[in-house]
Amino acid sequence: QVQLVESGGGLVQAGGSLRLSCAASGRIFSIGAMGWYRQAPGKQRELVARITTFGSTNYADSVKGRFTISRDNAKNTVYLQMNSLKPEDTAVYYCNADWVRVPDSPLTTNVWGQGTQVTVSS
Repeated sequence: QVQLVESGGGLVQAGGSLRLSCAASGRIFSIGAMGWYRQAPGKQRELVARITTFGSTNYADSVKGRFTISRDNAKNTVYLQMNSLKPEDTAVYYCNADWVRVPDSPLTTNVWGQGTQVTVSS
């Protein structure tokens, strides 16, 4: 079974930085686009940033110029560098893989991580 495990969340003051990591584990043949989503209390989950297998990226307007997504395909890991953090960035951040394919199977699965809390104090 493939799992996504996030790390790097925590408490930071406004203007500070955090780096989130998300590592995929299990029997993996290939992984498609990966992304970071977030959900604040009382709000819907929203896309923060997404990166394809070939490195193409897109960002939510609210984080452009402050957040950078990257991935290491050899390590099946995606990162989110968050700079100039604001209190409104406070949320649970979730990692997602559009699809994951395991060896010896044509089937693919969308996979979510368990989430990591990011809290930005003013």
